[in-house]
Amino acid sequence: MTNASSLERRLRAETTGDVLFDGFSRGRYATDASFYQIMPAGVVVPKTMDEALRALAIARDEGLKVTPRGGGTSQCGQTVNDGLVVDLSKHLNRILSLDVENRTCVVEPGIVLDDLNRQLRKHGLWFPVDVSTASRATIGGMAGNNSCGGRSLRYGTMRDNTLSMEAALADGTLSRFGEVSRDLSDIEAGDSARALFRDMLDLGAREAEEIAARFPKVQRRVGGYNLDALVPRNAPNNMAHLLVGSEGTLAFTTKVELKLWPVIRNKALGVCHFGSFYEAMDAAQHLVKLKPIAVELVDRTMIALGRDIAMFRPIISAAIKGDPDAVLVVEFAEEDQADNLTRLKQLGELMSDLGFGWNNDTRKWGGVVEITEPALQSGIADFRAAGLNVMMSMKQEGKPVSFVEDCAVPLPHLADYTARLNEVFAKHGTSGTMYAHASEGCLHVRPVLNLKLEKDVKAMRAIAEEAFALVRDYKGSHSGEHGDGLVRSEFHATMFGERLVADFKEVKQRFDPAGVLNPGKIVDAPRMDDRSLFRFKPDYRVGELKTKLDWSAYPGAGGGFQGAVEMCNNNGACRKLEGGVMCPSYRATRNEKDVTRGRANTLRLAISGQLGPDALSSGEMMETLKLCVSCKACRHECPTGVDMAKMKIEVLAARVGSHGLTLRDRLVGYLPRYADLAARFAPIANVRNHSPLLRKLFERFAGISARRALPAFRRDVFVPPADSVGSETGREIVLFADTFNRIYERENLEAALRVLVAGGYRVHLPKPASGGRPLCCGRTFLSAGLVDEARAELDRLVIAFAPYAARGVPIVGLEPSCLLTLRDELASLRKDNDAKAVGAHALTFEEFLVREAEAGRLQLPLGTVADKAIVHGHCHQKSFGAFKPVEQVLRLVPGLKVETIESSCCGMAGAFGYGADTYDASIEMAELSLLPAVRRAEQTTLVVADGTSCRHQIHDGAQREALHVARVLAMSLDRSETNSTSPAAKETSHG
Repeated sequence: MTNASSLERRLRAETTGDVLFDGFSRGRYATDASFYQIMPAGVVVPKTMDEALRALAIARDEGLKVTPRGGGTSQCGQTVNDGLVVDLSKHLNRILSLDVENRTCVVEPGIVLDDLNRQLRKHGLWFPVDVSTASRATIGGMAGNNSCGGRSLRYGTMRDNTLSMEAALADGTLSRFGEVSRDLSDIEAGDSARALFRDMLDLGAREAEEIAARFPKVQRRVGGYNLDALVPRNAPNNMAHLLVGSEGTLAFTTKVELKLWPVIRNKALGVCHFGSFYEAMDAAQHLVKLKPIAVELVDRTMIALGRDIAMFRPIISAAIKGDPDAVLVVEFAEEDQADNLTRLKQLGELMSDLGFGWNNDTRKWGGVVEITEPALQSGIADFRAAGLNVMMSMKQEGKPVSFVEDCAVPLPHLADYTARLNEVFAKHGTSGTMYAHASEGCLHVRPVLNLKLEKDVKAMRAIAEEAFALVRDYKGSHSGEHGDGLVRSEFHATMFGERLVADFKEVKQRFDPAGVLNPGKIVDAPRMDDRSLFRFKPDYRVGELKTKLDWSAYPGAGGGFQGAVEMCNNNGACRKLEGGVMCPSYRATRNEKDVTRGRANTLRLAISGQLGPDALSSGEMMETLKLCVSCKACRHECPTGVDMAKMKIEVLAARVGSHGLTLRDRLVGYLPRYADLAARFAPIANVRNHSPLLRKLFERFAGISARRALPAFRRDVFVPPADSVGSETGREIVLFADTFNRIYERENLEAALRVLVAGGYRVHLPKPASGGRPLCCGRTFLSAGLVDEARAELDRLVIAFAPYAARGVPIVGLEPSCLLTLRDELASLRKDNDAKAVGAHALTFEEFLVREAEAGRLQLPLGTVADKAIVHGHCHQKSFGAFKPVEQVLRLVPGLKVETIESSCCGMAGAFGYGADTYDASIEMAELSLLPAVRRAEQTTLVVADGTSCRHQIHDGAQREALHVARVLAMSLDRSETNSTSPAAKETSHG
């Protein structure tokens, strides 16, 4: 730690990037997507490549190891070590040059694959090594692992698409690694680089016969160092191909030159169904003869798990027929769509020739479901890409474990290999999941094990040894995509032989004689089952916790809270930068601290005592969760279902229990209790907004930003005109008048009443059974960690609403966060039938109208109000699949073109945007897409947002008034009535 302290001091003095040496930050970098955990000495996030190389030099001087890191999604432990971790993903992520004509580009190693392809797409190009982690995998990490992707059948691996690399050796020597002649006469390099290249080429010549004899003859061979790149028969030799797959152990990459391809313009998918898994595997060798670009396996387990995940359920319903044991998704992508359709037809004929039919018995049951609709094709691709996380969504102690995960065997042996592998699993008391690259004989295979148990660790070791022996029998590769890392490196001797392993060590020694760069990977590795390196070490324990919410769906301490936290497998889907909502704070800051994965890791370390006593309620934990806006996107978009918004409530409750409430939390949490009183004295309550001095005082003592005007109280709050309104014979509904719309924007509730009554409904407006202040969902109390107070509010609400729910009356609300509390948190606070009934009948305003329209019961005379509307979806609407109805309802308005803003969280998120310490982050989130889109809109365009917070953010950030859908529909009704009573309309009606 003396060296670490000196390292920290020097890094802070000599670099400007983030220097992170506290226990919480180091803990967030101690894991990747493997089952390992090694606490680093520290982390640096350099702003420039010069700073990155300076960090390397300082660490070398201080005698510490250096591990470069991108997205941190390695499954074999490549990106964890006990030295200095250098995170290149935040700042070193640019395209440095692009040659469209010659289809090449040069990039910094921290650029994310999806981000690269977004920038290339406008030039008609893409980088086709399409790994399933494309939304967070960096090019540097992909080069380090020699990544392959689902379409390597056509496009090859990372090695095949890397033209050159610039990299620094451990001693700081910066060199270009590219194509060279055997005599090195064609390169300009310093003496040390020339000598290094000469030694490597000589090694290749010396070992050419051994390499030819021992290297597996499959494309998916990414184990060891790529010595075959050095042999004379491959002249001219590309020295970059020796660095590809070297896992950061040979040099520190600074630039990567890539080969690019034209984008895929047309596709056709054939989903081949099989009643027998063995038959599916046997068929793969025949299906590839039609020259698809991919053949991807989805097995029975993955299909079943996908049906339980809301975002994938409709995709599976559309693409899967019957109850297959496995499906193979065959993808054709020729330039001419007619060619794709021809091959799709040939696929069906081939399946028939192989003896498969929909009416056959199980062994030969099957056929092809053709998928030509682009949206469904994309959905299937997303489902397949999420395969790892889908498999990891099992809510049990045992999880599918990656260690024999991507072995590759020649296709003719695939069926026998998988059958024998399943026998190995059964022998050791478990079963496995299998999916992915059937076209390459490289399946992602994971036996289900609980690595907290010594017996399961021993089983893992035995399975590894027996599985790798099978791979050798079939002359395959024990590492077919995800590299070596800590999992497979120790097995190189049995795969390649002692002589080649000695050659690997010679390469490492020649490049990095002091062992500075990511040691322990590929050569000189520890045992893969060394539990001292595991995430769940032998002494891993979580003491009993007192929790406020229901976590019973999960195992472990705290009534299952432990199991819920441990669901995070570190795969990093929350690090995506576009699409969906997750994770808005990370998109704004790019900090590991501010992403769902980072928070979940911190929670796991805290509850297991690895961050010291009382870490769960500590200030550092509050800092970790500070930028979590409780958007609930992770609940929906994380395939393992990590619900950080719910976990944050639990942590806030623990914080309140040990530290009490801040003034800000009191003001926010207790709003429903004092709102009506403040409304009576609105002019006084609003003085703060008009006084710079009071704004500053509120910022100092209550933590409310002086840069924000608080929502203005008004005396004319919404008061129900009667207990029920509308036709006495109309269909019944309950309208939930939430606190926000009732106090601040009564017009929305009045508009909703206007629409519902015009539709012929009988609208009930229940009051508390015991009288007193109006009903509330408890949302504000939950946001402050006041769970008992929230429960009390929901108890009052359930008593009032349950009689209606009992007879099937819909409960309709306008504020998404409030209404959806009845479908979410209510179930975590109450398990009784009344609560379940209320939750089951709770619908957003738009959900109710769409349901009625689809049933043919909605009759609204609507008129034209505008040519166009742009719509921002509330995060909770998106999380609960309740946003599509918003678009559908708006399209009922005649002549209204509806355009959805592709936005993440608006950044206001209840009280979040009002915080003095969160205001800047709030604006950064809004500026990612929402506010620019609103500013671009014409003044005649309607801006629509259902969330109270969203409307305030739009007002503050873009000076535009946003409308609730209810207001738009009421305006449309008014316009229709105006038109129907005009002289022209009357004349037409009598004509």
